[in-house]
Amino acid sequence: MTISLRLNNNDSELIKAYAEMNGMSISELFRQTVLERIETELDLKAYEQAMEEYKADPTTYAFEDVVKELGLE
Repeated sequence: MTISLRLNNNDSELIKAYAEMNGMSISELFRQTVLERIETELDLKAYEQAMEEYKADPTTYAFEDVVKELGLE
């Protein structure tokens, strides 16, 4: 897949320099950056959901207790 992006000269030069400084192509820089952004947002949504669940039921368990309960010792 090919994606086009319009940039002004200043942004274009900055991005090129950053990619070169990190030894990667512009394509790899954009790919890596976008995927990291997606991962960060998914992690944040998972955290927010976990916090809602915790607030609804703040019961916690010690790791050792979970291991015993599951018969993993």
